[in-house]
Amino acid sequence: MSSTDSPDTRTAALPVPPAGPGSRAGAAETVRSVTLPGLTLSVRTPAGGEAPGREPALCVHGLGGSSRNWSALMPLLADRVDGEALDLPGFGQSPPPGDGNYSVSAQARAVIRHLDAAGRGPVHLIGNSMGGAASTRVAALRPDLVRTLTLISPALPELRPQLTAVPTALLAVPGVTGLFSRLTRDWTPERRTREVLALCYGDPARVTPEGLGSAVEEYARRLQLPYFWEVMERSARGLVNAYTLGGQHSLWRQAERVLAPTLLVYGGRDRLVSYRMARRAAAAFRGSRLLTLPEAGHVAMMEYPEAVARAVRELLDTHAVLHEDAVSGGQHVTDVTADAGRS
Repeated sequence: MSSTDSPDTRTAALPVPPAGPGSRAGAAETVRSVTLPGLTLSVRTPAGGEAPGREPALCVHGLGGSSRNWSALMPLLADRVDGEALDLPGFGQSPPPGDGNYSVSAQARAVIRHLDAAGRGPVHLIGNSMGGAASTRVAALRPDLVRTLTLISPALPELRPQLTAVPTALLAVPGVTGLFSRLTRDWTPERRTREVLALCYGDPARVTPEGLGSAVEEYARRLQLPYFWEVMERSARGLVNAYTLGGQHSLWRQAERVLAPTLLVYGGRDRLVSYRMARRAAAAFRGSRLLTLPEAGHVAMMEYPEAVARAVRELLDTHAVLHEDAVSGGQHVTDVTADAGRS
């Protein structure tokens, strides 16, 4: 990355990679379309399809991402949960919503509507970045739909965001996405993808050639969509607006209302969500446990899927014990905060 590049053209790209390492859809995954009134969602399921008897799980991606962001993590949990990942409206293979609403609350409603229509709740809900903010709203508003909550670098309000996150926030300003599109019109999909990976990964060298090729292919496809830049602008604006809400609609206030056992995952090299927010989040979500990965960036489930999977499994084990104790009328006390080092 050249030192002469403008910060805006260098980092005002997709805040989350459009695809993950080794995430080409094929024999290993199935994708189906779910149609609801005014809303169509693309839903991805890992190899093996549905797993009868296993508790359901749902993964929600971040701004600019897709269900393919979970293709490295879901197989590692397939023996424990019946997992699926959705493309939020306007992202991945999901078309824009009928009402054109890209607010965090609208994304949360999309998740709720999908779960209600499918009858899959309560689920183990897993969200990254913007998807973490939407998942927080779901868990606060519909506790009946959430067994456990895992948030990976959740986009929760920061009073002093990192400078490296400012260009992404600028996507919310009217006209900026058009300017960025013009300034980067000569960029190849590969260059765009490498810029995103440099922003989101603690160490972009961890991306395999196959993973890079998959992400480049998906980015090129997205750029051909007539609504690509509009979705990015409106979604970024919806996220910024969510940061300014106060009272009962504040994301931090809603975090305090979450009853589900919660796992928080933060990366020490995250350039979009500050590592210093980990302790505040651990204090806000009651009874939460904290996994810190010093070498990870913004998408730990893509960089260190094994470490994240181990932590999720521990959360599932704790939930199972608490559930058994609740049924039997016993009591069980757990260590609420667990820090992890390098994976």
